[in-house]
Amino acid sequence: MSEKTRQRRFTFSLPVTVVVLAIAYIYLSSIFVFIDHWFGLFSSPGIINAVVFTSLAAMCSFTYHSAVSTDPGRVPSTYMPDVEDFQSPIHEIKRKGGDLRYCQKCSHYKPPRAHHCRICKRCVLRMDHHCIWINNCVGHANYKVFIVFVMYAVISCVYSLVLLVGSVAYDDGLRGEKKNSGSFRTVYVVSGLLLVPLSIALCVLLGWHIYLILHNKTTIEYHEGVRALWLAEKGGSIYNHPYDLGPYENLTSVLGPNIPTWLWPTASHIGSGLRFSTVYDVTQGVSISK
Repeated sequence: MSEKTRQRRFTFSLPVTVVVLAIAYIYLSSIFVFIDHWFGLFSSPGIINAVVFTSLAAMCSFTYHSAVSTDPGRVPSTYMPDVEDFQSPIHEIKRKGGDLRYCQKCSHYKPPRAHHCRICKRCVLRMDHHCIWINNCVGHANYKVFIVFVMYAVISCVYSLVLLVGSVAYDDGLRGEKKNSGSFRTVYVVSGLLLVPLSIALCVLLGWHIYLILHNKTTIEYHEGVRALWLAEKGGSIYNHPYDLGPYENLTSVLGPNIPTWLWPTASHIGSGLRFSTVYDVTQGVSISK
């Protein structure tokens, strides 16, 4: 997939604007209120905390920009499933009729794990979900970028919350002195109302996607798998997710084989998104070329 096809045109989005403003507010309040009030911005602890938090905020902003601007993956107009390909021991079919999955709206066949997004109005490779907060689908080409952004967002929010609590505690200790600490009370209240629910929501979101990554599932596949598991148990058989290759293989398939780059938004390892390793490949010893 070329860089041109991976980039999206920017259009105005209110949720994206809200996220950008939230990032800016959390950064400014953390640096110029919490750190400055607690340590003193130009003291040694203040400088260290300011540098660390600025680095986190920069990575959070960079990965968010990448998640918004990266195309999640398009189905090539020339794509045609090869049912006679011996290297493809599994082909996804419709629930009813058993035919190969075909998108009537896009007028082409769907590769494995691809789904049609009614908001983007096109099929997305390895679609996980459509996220209004990035005004984009989370799919094959930007899933790692999205996960890395959520990781940095969690770390930044928790860090800022710690700075907030420390600054408030320090402020209470100076309550009896002649210091105009009450002028920051509004910032503390607004920041607390923003950071507490945001930290909880992001931690839950990160935990959910860590679970999905470890089982090599998308959000859509999780819900489809629940139904498939119920139908399998009803029929007296056992359902196994075909893309679950084991925790480590599942992790490297999303984050990459090089562990030091897991927190960097690179995705050179992902392949075309038209073919994915399955447990059948491992069982049959098939060599896969993505």
